[in-house]
Amino acid sequence: MEQNILDKISAYIVENILPYFIADYQGEPFHLFDTIHFTVLGIILTIILLIAITRKKFSEKNKENFRDTAAAILLVNEVGWHLWAYFYHEWTIQKMLPLHICSILIWLSAWMLIKKSYRIYEFAYFLGIGGALQAILTPDAGIYGFPHFRFFQTFIGHGLIIIAAIYMTLVEEMRPTWKSLLRVFIITNIYMVAVYFINSSIGSNYLYLNHKPPTASILDMLPNWPIYLLYMEAYRG
Repeated sequence: MEQNILDKISAYIVENILPYFIADYQGEPFHLFDTIHFTVLGIILTIILLIAITRKKFSEKNKENFRDTAAAILLVNEVGWHLWAYFYHEWTIQKMLPLHICSILIWLSAWMLIKKSYRIYEFAYFLGIGGALQAILTPDAGIYGFPHFRFFQTFIGHGLIIIAAIYMTLVEEMRPTWKSLLRVFIITNIYMVAVYFINSSIGSNYLYLNHKPPTASILDMLPNWPIYLLYMEAYRG
Protein backbone atom coordinates (compact mmCIF):
# COMPACT_ATOMS: atom_id res chain seq x y z
CA MET A 1 0.00 0.00 0.00
CA GLU A 2 2.75 2.44 1.00
CA GLN A 3 4.80 1.44 -2.05
CA ASN A 4 1.76 2.12 -4.22
CA ILE A 5 1.46 5.66 -2.84
CA LEU A 6 5.17 6.30 -3.35
CA ASP A 7 4.96 5.05 -6.93
CA LYS A 8 2.04 7.40 -7.63
CA ILE A 9 3.89 10.33 -6.10
CA SER A 10 7.00 9.54 -8.14
CA ALA A 11 4.96 9.22 -11.32
CA TYR A 12 3.24 12.55 -10.63
CA ILE A 13 6.58 14.32 -10.08
CA VAL A 14 8.07 12.85 -13.26
CA GLU A 15 5.05 13.73 -15.40
CA ASN A 16 3.96 17.08 -13.93
CA ILE A 17 6.91 18.73 -12.17
CA LEU A 18 10.19 17.46 -13.63
CA PRO A 19 9.44 18.78 -17.17
CA TYR A 20 9.64 22.33 -15.76
CA PHE A 21 13.19 21.79 -14.49
CA ILE A 22 14.89 19.94 -17.33
CA ALA A 23 17.45 21.77 -19.45
CA ASP A 24 15.97 20.57 -22.76
CA TYR A 25 12.63 22.24 -22.11
CA GLN A 26 9.92 21.28 -24.59
CA GLY A 27 7.31 23.81 -23.48
CA GLU A 28 6.57 27.29 -24.72
CA PRO A 29 9.70 29.48 -25.00
CA PHE A 30 9.91 32.94 -23.51
CA HIS A 31 8.14 35.61 -25.54
CA LEU A 32 9.18 39.22 -25.07
CA PHE A 33 6.38 41.51 -23.92
CA ASP A 34 3.63 38.93 -24.06
CA THR A 35 0.86 38.72 -21.43
CA ILE A 36 2.97 36.67 -19.03
CA HIS A 37 5.95 39.00 -19.34
CA PHE A 38 3.78 42.05 -18.65
CA THR A 39 2.15 40.24 -15.72
CA VAL A 40 5.52 39.59 -14.08
CA LEU A 41 6.60 43.18 -14.65
CA GLY A 42 3.32 44.29 -13.09
CA ILE A 43 3.92 42.12 -10.02
CA ILE A 44 7.39 43.64 -9.50
CA LEU A 45 5.99 47.15 -9.94
CA THR A 46 3.16 46.40 -7.49
CA ILE A 47 5.62 45.25 -4.82
CA ILE A 48 7.62 48.45 -5.27
CA LEU A 49 4.48 50.58 -5.03
CA LEU A 50 3.39 48.76 -1.87
CA ILE A 51 6.79 49.42 -0.31
CA ALA A 52 6.51 53.10 -1.25
CA ILE A 53 2.98 53.41 0.14
CA THR A 54 3.67 51.59 3.43
CA ARG A 55 7.25 52.77 4.00
CA LYS A 56 6.34 54.77 7.12
CA LYS A 57 4.52 51.82 8.69
CA PHE A 58 7.49 49.46 8.88
CA SER A 59 8.41 48.67 12.47
CA GLU A 60 12.00 47.72 13.27
CA LYS A 61 10.93 44.08 13.48
CA ASN A 62 9.14 44.32 10.14
CA LYS A 63 12.22 45.87 8.58
CA GLU A 64 14.44 43.08 9.87
CA ASN A 65 12.00 40.40 8.68
CA PHE A 66 11.74 41.97 5.23
CA ARG A 67 15.51 42.27 4.84
CA ASP A 68 16.19 38.73 6.05
CA THR A 69 13.45 37.22 3.88
CA ALA A 70 14.53 39.09 0.74
CA ALA A 71 18.18 38.15 1.37
CA ALA A 72 17.27 34.48 1.86
CA ILE A 73 15.22 34.40 -1.36
CA LEU A 74 18.08 36.01 -3.29
CA LEU A 75 20.61 33.46 -2.00
CA VAL A 76 18.41 30.37 -2.36
CA ASN A 77 17.37 31.45 -5.86
CA GLU A 78 20.96 31.99 -6.98
CA VAL A 79 22.33 28.81 -5.39
CA GLY A 80 19.44 26.89 -6.97
CA TRP A 81 20.44 28.23 -10.40
CA HIS A 82 24.07 27.15 -9.94
CA LEU A 83 23.01 23.68 -8.75
CA TRP A 84 20.62 23.36 -11.69
CA ALA A 85 23.34 24.39 -14.15
CA TYR A 86 25.82 21.95 -12.57
CA PHE A 87 23.30 19.07 -12.61
CA TYR A 88 22.58 19.57 -16.32
CA HIS A 89 26.24 20.15 -17.21
CA GLU A 90 25.52 23.79 -18.05
CA TRP A 91 27.97 25.16 -15.49
CA THR A 92 31.10 26.53 -17.16
CA ILE A 93 33.53 29.26 -16.23
CA GLN A 94 32.56 31.03 -19.44
CA LYS A 95 28.92 31.41 -18.33
CA MET A 96 28.49 30.94 -14.59
CA LEU A 97 31.18 32.91 -12.77
CA PRO A 98 29.58 35.77 -10.79
CA LEU A 99 31.17 38.47 -12.94
CA HIS A 100 28.15 40.11 -14.56
CA ILE A 101 27.00 43.17 -12.62
CA CYS A 102 23.68 41.55 -11.71
CA SER A 103 25.34 38.26 -10.74
CA ILE A 104 27.61 40.05 -8.28
CA LEU A 105 24.83 42.28 -7.02
CA ILE A 106 22.62 39.33 -6.15
CA TRP A 107 25.23 38.22 -3.59
CA LEU A 108 26.08 41.76 -2.55
CA SER A 109 22.44 42.80 -2.25
CA ALA A 110 21.82 39.91 0.13
CA TRP A 111 24.75 41.12 2.23
CA MET A 112 23.48 44.71 2.00
CA LEU A 113 20.07 43.65 3.30
CA ILE A 114 21.45 41.59 6.17
CA LYS A 115 24.12 44.07 7.28
CA LYS A 116 22.47 47.31 6.09
CA SER A 117 25.69 48.11 4.23
CA TYR A 118 25.77 51.63 2.80
CA ARG A 119 28.86 50.94 0.66
CA ILE A 120 27.07 48.12 -1.15
CA TYR A 121 23.91 50.22 -1.34
CA GLU A 122 25.80 52.76 -3.48
CA PHE A 123 26.46 50.09 -6.12
CA ALA A 124 22.98 48.58 -5.80
CA TYR A 125 21.45 52.01 -6.39
CA PHE A 126 23.57 53.20 -9.31
CA LEU A 127 24.24 49.89 -11.06
CA GLY A 128 21.70 47.42 -9.74
CA ILE A 129 18.48 49.24 -10.56
CA GLY A 130 19.46 50.09 -14.14
CA GLY A 131 21.17 46.78 -14.88
CA ALA A 132 18.42 44.60 -13.42
CA LEU A 133 15.74 46.73 -15.09
CA GLN A 134 17.30 45.99 -18.47
CA ALA A 135 17.45 42.30 -17.50
CA ILE A 136 13.72 42.07 -16.71
CA LEU A 137 12.71 44.13 -19.75
CA THR A 138 14.83 42.06 -22.15
CA PRO A 139 15.66 38.88 -20.20
CA ASP A 140 18.07 36.24 -21.46
CA ALA A 141 15.44 33.51 -20.95
CA GLY A 142 15.63 31.83 -24.36
CA ILE A 143 13.63 28.59 -24.48
CA TYR A 144 12.67 28.80 -20.82
CA GLY A 145 9.22 30.30 -20.80
CA PHE A 146 6.61 30.19 -18.04
CA PRO A 147 6.43 28.09 -15.87
CA HIS A 148 9.97 26.70 -16.17
CA PHE A 149 12.33 27.05 -13.20
CA ARG A 150 14.68 29.31 -15.18
CA PHE A 151 11.82 31.69 -15.94
CA PHE A 152 11.14 32.18 -12.24
CA GLN A 153 14.83 32.24 -11.35
CA THR A 154 15.54 35.02 -13.84
CA PHE A 155 12.74 37.33 -12.72
CA ILE A 156 13.06 36.63 -9.00
CA GLY A 157 16.80 37.37 -8.98
CA HIS A 158 16.72 40.53 -11.06
CA GLY A 159 13.43 41.75 -9.65
CA LEU A 160 14.75 41.51 -6.09
CA ILE A 161 17.88 43.47 -6.97
CA ILE A 162 15.63 46.39 -7.92
CA ILE A 163 13.28 45.88 -4.98
CA ALA A 164 16.16 45.65 -2.48
CA ALA A 165 17.76 48.90 -3.66
CA ILE A 166 14.46 50.76 -3.64
CA TYR A 167 13.56 49.33 -0.24
CA MET A 168 16.84 50.54 1.26
CA THR A 169 16.15 53.99 -0.21
CA LEU A 170 12.52 54.34 0.85
CA VAL A 171 12.30 52.37 4.09
CA GLU A 172 15.84 52.38 5.50
CA GLU A 173 16.24 55.95 4.21
CA MET A 174 19.67 55.51 2.66
CA ARG A 175 20.59 58.12 0.09
CA PRO A 176 23.33 58.15 -2.57
CA THR A 177 25.62 61.17 -2.79
CA TRP A 178 27.88 62.68 -5.44
CA LYS A 179 30.79 60.98 -3.69
CA SER A 180 28.89 57.71 -4.00
CA LEU A 181 28.60 58.25 -7.74
CA LEU A 182 32.32 58.98 -8.03
CA ARG A 183 33.24 55.86 -6.02
CA VAL A 184 30.96 53.67 -8.12
CA PHE A 185 32.30 55.17 -11.35
CA ILE A 186 35.98 54.63 -10.46
CA ILE A 187 35.60 51.13 -9.01
CA THR A 188 33.33 49.98 -11.82
CA ASN A 189 35.78 51.10 -14.50
CA ILE A 190 38.67 49.33 -12.78
CA TYR A 191 36.48 46.25 -12.55
CA MET A 192 35.54 46.46 -16.23
CA VAL A 193 39.17 46.49 -17.30
CA ALA A 194 39.87 43.42 -15.17
CA VAL A 195 36.83 41.57 -16.56
CA TYR A 196 37.79 42.42 -20.15
CA PHE A 197 41.11 40.63 -19.69
CA ILE A 198 39.39 37.72 -17.96
CA ASN A 199 37.04 37.44 -20.95
CA SER A 200 39.97 37.49 -23.35
CA SER A 201 41.73 34.78 -21.36
CA ILE A 202 38.88 32.29 -20.95
CA GLY A 203 36.70 33.08 -23.97
CA SER A 204 33.79 34.53 -22.00
CA ASN A 205 31.76 37.71 -22.46
CA TYR A 206 30.99 38.91 -18.95
CA LEU A 207 29.56 42.44 -18.84
CA TYR A 208 29.22 42.09 -22.63
CA LEU A 209 32.57 43.84 -22.96
CA ASN A 210 33.89 41.72 -25.81
CA HIS A 211 30.74 41.58 -27.97
CA LYS A 212 26.99 42.07 -27.75
CA PRO A 213 24.84 39.35 -26.15
CA PRO A 214 23.38 36.74 -28.55
CA THR A 215 19.80 37.44 -27.42
CA ALA A 216 17.77 40.61 -28.01
CA SER A 217 18.79 43.47 -25.75
CA ILE A 218 18.96 47.25 -25.56
CA LEU A 219 22.53 46.99 -26.88
CA ASP A 220 21.11 46.02 -30.27
CA MET A 221 20.09 49.65 -30.67
CA LEU A 222 23.70 50.80 -30.31
CA PRO A 223 26.62 50.75 -32.79
CA ASN A 224 28.88 47.71 -33.06
CA TRP A 225 31.86 46.90 -30.83
CA PRO A 226 33.77 48.77 -29.52
CA ILE A 227 31.64 51.90 -30.01
CA TYR A 228 28.74 50.61 -27.93
CA LEU A 229 31.14 50.38 -24.97
CA LEU A 230 31.31 54.16 -24.96
CA TYR A 231 27.52 54.34 -24.66
CA MET A 232 27.65 51.80 -21.81
CA GLU A 233 30.32 53.92 -20.15
CA ALA A 234 28.17 57.05 -20.47
CA TYR A 235 25.19 55.18 -19.04
CA ARG A 236 27.16 53.92 -16.05
CA GLY A 237 28.57 57.39 -15.51
